[in-house]
Amino acid sequence: MTDTDVAWAALGGDPARVREISNAIREGTLSSRLPVREVARACVGVCALAAAEWGARRAGLPGVPEVRVDDGAVATAFHSERQLRVDGRASVNFAPLSRFWRAADGWVRTHANYPHHRERLLGALGLAADASVDTVAAAIAERPAVEVEDSVYAAGGLAVALRTPGEWAAHEQGRAVAAHPLVGRERLDKAPVRPLVPLARSAGRPLLPAEGLRVLDLTRVIAGPVATRTLALLGADVLRIDSPRLPELPDHHADMDFGKRSVVLDLAAPADRGAFGELLAEADVVVTGYRPGALDRWGLTPEQLAERRPGLVVAQLSAWGAYGPWGGRRGFDSLVQVATGIAVTEGSVEQPGALPAQALDHGTGYLLAAAVLRSLTEQTEEGGTRVVRLALARTAAWLTDGTDRGAERTGVAYGGPAAIAAYDGPEPWLGETDSALGRLRYALPPVRFTDGPSDWARPPGRWGQDPARWATVSSED
Repeated sequence: MTDTDVAWAALGGDPARVREISNAIREGTLSSRLPVREVARACVGVCALAAAEWGARRAGLPGVPEVRVDDGAVATAFHSERQLRVDGRASVNFAPLSRFWRAADGWVRTHANYPHHRERLLGALGLAADASVDTVAAAIAERPAVEVEDSVYAAGGLAVALRTPGEWAAHEQGRAVAAHPLVGRERLDKAPVRPLVPLARSAGRPLLPAEGLRVLDLTRVIAGPVATRTLALLGADVLRIDSPRLPELPDHHADMDFGKRSVVLDLAAPADRGAFGELLAEADVVVTGYRPGALDRWGLTPEQLAERRPGLVVAQLSAWGAYGPWGGRRGFDSLVQVATGIAVTEGSVEQPGALPAQALDHGTGYLLAAAVLRSLTEQTEEGGTRVVRLALARTAAWLTDGTDRGAERTGVAYGGPAAIAAYDGPEPWLGETDSALGRLRYALPPVRFTDGPSDWARPPGRWGQDPARWATVSSED
């Protein structure tokens, strides 16, 4: 099976459908020791196929529109945070304390992009709030890597010790991740079949499979925002909800919130909690990307959501999976690469490396959007509140599973006929637009199918400045 077959099967799709995908293969994109290009291509391909399938059903088309996956578009999109320019200025992606550190017996990777994570890291190390990089390096160099990992996580920060693939496979969390499917899919109840609301088509207007859908986006940092950004591309009304106590980094917002609206609500405040409840009462999809259990106190477990709004699609994303000893831990793509042995594979034990992109984040994001779209399709046949669960560590297990992708590298065994083309840089897949944030250069979406959208309908606005109300009529209204 190709990676596309694997991903489509994990989504519960008809195996014959992968023949609707054709590929433009470009040598030199996402170069890596691991099959990053093949997995990235598969994630984007199944997302576009799920969109085309759902759009064809809603539009009453006789067949599924052809999906076209171009390695150039995929590689550019997987680097979207690096491609972003705001008034010509390059984006800032990693803070000085987000990096590898030499520990007493190995390496540690930390993540401290957000101020509260930086504060907790320094607190765990017993350092002052204004500690320099050199001071942090000296403190970590005195301690074993796993000790740093444990103490920083205990303080609510983020640090992971470097492990080899074998060490991760033997780790209790590694075994737990390997025992779970790539895409967790569950039906919670017997909610009625979702009405199939036809799409209104007009000449010159793209096919928008998610038009009329209302999506609550409770995600941060790449994977979840990629999923909801894709649903917005496809026509969904996406409201991103953030806490006023956790403001987003400006460049992350500028890159990840195309097509969405941004709302600030404090769920600890009764009025804002009531406003959220009103939005939920009319939502079709809820996407969450906080660590497992973090939102439970607000009544946002899948079971509670199903009681409050039967027939929802609930999509949950985590770093390590909602199981095993690390099930409640925070995490990011860069840390998952270090824990799962990817950093050793891409470099060595003595000098760890990294994937050519935040591929776990981007790939999982497209899989998450695909899982939402496939759930919508299944609801028109069987009904039920649906839950889908994905984890960056499980995507990492797929990437590193040892399967020979030799045939896929040349397109021989891929889902459809392949064309080999040159790659001369990202320029053909970059767009520019004016926005409330300034002049933006950005990566165009790689999810493409016949008559589908080629760009978002709107750029991001200012963070947290939109009203807490839906802009569209729901597909169920």
